[in-house]
Amino acid sequence: MGNDGRQDQASGKLKKTAGKVTGNDEMRTEGETQETKGDAKRKVEKVTDKVKGAVKGGGGRD
Repeated sequence: MGNDGRQDQASGKLKKTAGKVTGNDEMRTEGETQETKGDAKRKVEKVTDKVKGAVKGGGGRD
């Protein structure tokens, strides 16, 4: 699936840290945003996987 959110999380964390260290609030904010985007992507993927599993497995109902 390409970028599964981990890349955004890692890049965001790096930017956020670099922004804090250099005092660059714009970079820090951009990093926080990108990290949050990665978190959201990962959560959506987990839900999608659960739904796919439920549909494939019949949802446990007979």
